[in-house]
Amino acid sequence: MADRFRLTLAQLNPTVGDIAGNAALARDAWEQGRAAGADMVALPEMFITGYNTQDLVLKPAFHQAAIAAVHRLARDCADGPAIAIGGPAFGGARLHNAYYILRSGEVSAILRKHHLPNETVFDEVRLFESADMGGPYAVGGVRIGSPICEDAWHEDVAETLEETGAELLLVPNGSPYYRRKMDVRQTLMVSRVIETGLPLIYLNLVGGQDDQVFDGGSFVLNPGGALALQMPVFEEAVAHVDFTRTAQGWRAEEGARAHLPDEFEQDYHAMVLSLRDYFRKTGFTQALLGLSGGIDSAIVAVIAADALGPGNVRCVMLPSEYTSPGSLEDAQAVADALGARYDFVPIGHARAAITETLAPLFEGTEPGLTEENIQSRLRGLLLMALSNKFGEMLLTTGNKSEVAVGYATIYGDMAGGYNPIKDLYKTRVFDICRWRNANHRAWMKGPEGEVIPPRVIDKPPSAELRADQKDSDSLPPYPVLDGILQILVDGDGSIADCVKAGYERADAKKVEHLLYISEYKRFQSAPGTRLSKAAFWLDRRYPIVNRWRDPS
Repeated sequence: MADRFRLTLAQLNPTVGDIAGNAALARDAWEQGRAAGADMVALPEMFITGYNTQDLVLKPAFHQAAIAAVHRLARDCADGPAIAIGGPAFGGARLHNAYYILRSGEVSAILRKHHLPNETVFDEVRLFESADMGGPYAVGGVRIGSPICEDAWHEDVAETLEETGAELLLVPNGSPYYRRKMDVRQTLMVSRVIETGLPLIYLNLVGGQDDQVFDGGSFVLNPGGALALQMPVFEEAVAHVDFTRTAQGWRAEEGARAHLPDEFEQDYHAMVLSLRDYFRKTGFTQALLGLSGGIDSAIVAVIAADALGPGNVRCVMLPSEYTSPGSLEDAQAVADALGARYDFVPIGHARAAITETLAPLFEGTEPGLTEENIQSRLRGLLLMALSNKFGEMLLTTGNKSEVAVGYATIYGDMAGGYNPIKDLYKTRVFDICRWRNANHRAWMKGPEGEVIPPRVIDKPPSAELRADQKDSDSLPPYPVLDGILQILVDGDGSIADCVKAGYERADAKKVEHLLYISEYKRFQSAPGTRLSKAAFWLDRRYPIVNRWRDPS
C-alpha cells in the first residue's frame, strides 16, 4: 500500500465551446504532472466544455463532441498519471454534470453531481439530471471522493463518501466570483473537513465567461481545517500537492500560500480579467470608448488599458456646446496618462443637421429631454461607426447606479459590446479610482501612478447634456441612491426597509419607480462584469411589463 500520493492541481482558464482547446490545456497540465511524478492530475468542473455553458450543453452535437474528447484524452494520456476532468455524461436518458477519472487509456470511473444549483447564475436543474449519491474511486492505492461543486456545499454527499471509504475529498468547482465569496467557500469546506475528518482539495476554474468571472483561489485543507495550500486568485496556476499516509490518515504537506488581496483589488482584478477574456475569447483585440472627462469613462479607460494594453485602446472625446473646458482637459489628461490614443470629434454640426431635419416635426414643442438625448445618440452613432470601420469593440461606461434607474440613453451611451463597471455602484466607482491611482500590480498592462487626475474624481458628476446640468438634478445624491438600491436590489428589500434604514420614503418610492420602469433598457444593455450576487442579468430576472409597486 502506497504511503505517498502526489496530486497536480490545474487551476486553468477554459473557453466555453472550445473543446479541442480545452483538451489541449488538459494535456499540457497532464504533461506537467507527469514530469513532476504525479499520481493524478486534476482539472475543475465541466472543464472540457468550459463553464457556464447554459443551453449549449443540451445540443446533441455539442455534448457528443465533448464526451468523445474526454475518451480521446484518456487514450492520448495513457502512459502516465491519471486524469480527473469535468464534463457532461449520460446516465440513462438525460445528461449529468460529471467528473471523469481517466486511467491507463480508459475512463475508469464517472462521478455524477447530486445537488444541482438552481439560483443566481445557475440553471442546472434545466440542464442536468440529479444523480444518486455514489462512492469513492481508487487511484494509486488511495480512495478519493469527489463531491462536484454544489455537492460540497451540503453535508450529505461528503459524509456518504467518508462512510463508504473515501480517504481524500477532491472537490472540482466552477464557482464564479462575487464579493467575499472566498470567505464563504472556506467556511463551508472547513465544515466538510471537520464533519468527515478527511483532507479536502478545493479546485476551482479561473477566467471570464460573459458576465461571470471564475476567480480560482484553489486551496487544500488538512483534517481539523488547517490550510495546507492556497493558490492565487484570478490567475492560472498549476500546483503539485504531496499527501502522506499517517496513523491518523492522509495529510497534505505544507505548500505555498498565495496572498489573498482585499475586496477592492479583487473587484478590480475581476473587471480587468473579465474584459481581457471577453475580448480574447470573442476574437477582439482593440477597444474604443467615449471619454467624457467624467469618472465613469475614466475608470473604464483604465480598466481597458490594464486588460488590453494602452496601445489597444482608443479614447474619443465627442464634445457639444455643453461640454465644459474642464471636461475637455480632463479627458485629454486621462488618455495622456494612460498612453492611449485620443481622438477629438465635435458633434455640433451633426447635431445642428439633425435639429434642422426634425424641426418641421417638432414645430410648436419646447426643447427638452428629447433634444438632450439626441446628443447621446449621436455619440453612439459615431462611436459605432468607428467600431464597424476599425473592428474595435465599443465599451459602455454606465455604473450600476445609472443602470439601475435608467439614467442612460438607450441607443446612445448604452451602445456597445461590454461594460466592465455594470455591477459597480457610483459610490464604489470613486473608491476603485482612488485604489487604482495608489496601486499597481504585475497583471496590469497600463502604467503605474496617478492615471485618473484627482479633479476627475472630486468634481460633481454631470451628463453635460444641457447648461449647468448635474446628476443630482434628476437623482438623489449618490450615497442616498446607492443606499436605497442596495436595499431594494442587493437585499431584495422593501420600501419599509428603506425607511427603517433612515431614507426618506419619497426618495425610496422614486428609486423603486425608476428601477422598475428601466427594466426594458437593461434587457437591451451590454453584458458586464458580475461582482455581486445581485448583478443585472442572470442574478436578477424581472419582467419588463410590471405594474406592481410596494405599497408599504
